[in-house]
Amino acid sequence: MNRINLLPHREERRKASRKHFAIVAAMTAVLGGAVVLLVHGFYAAKVSEQVSRNDFLKKETEKLDKDIQEIKKLKDEIAALLSRKQVIETLQADRAQTVYLLDQLVRQLPDGVYLRSITQKGLRVNLLGYAQSNARVSTLMRNIESSQWLEAPKLNEIKAATVGNKRVSEFNLDLSLKRAQAPADSAAGKAAPAPAAKKG
Repeated sequence: MNRINLLPHREERRKASRKHFAIVAAMTAVLGGAVVLLVHGFYAAKVSEQVSRNDFLKKETEKLDKDIQEIKKLKDEIAALLSRKQVIETLQADRAQTVYLLDQLVRQLPDGVYLRSITQKGLRVNLLGYAQSNARVSTLMRNIESSQWLEAPKLNEIKAATVGNKRVSEFNLDLSLKRAQAPADSAAGKAAPAPAAKKG
């Protein structure tokens, strides 16, 4: 019986197996490295995109902050202008008050009453004067209450005095001026009855 030596054949099979394992390991390593590179590149691109978005949002936020500051400045300027406008309108509305006051005092002052002092502070007016009797002062107060431009008479003091050898009543009286209506309100009030007249 012939003997067959299988050692060289087994050695070749071992070498082939080792070679195949090395090739598979190398391919696996290359494939794993490629996957790692692809994943790293994907996430790097995502991070870069997010950074770009963050930078854009930051710039836009800075622009909005500047716009908000400008709007705040404009609001402050508008508030200041409206305040000045209100002061001017108040002055324009009140500039004729002295005329109304003097006109109404002449109209509402009853006979036997004389004024020696008129002091005005804003819409408040103080009258100092003499009357032939306390009843004359009461009449003056009633006339003030029924006046179109005067209101709220308040008698601070009344006492007996002598002027030119005559017994009189010296009085101290406060009253208020009614604020004049704005022209727009007056115009609206005048224009309101017109439709009713047409219907009638």
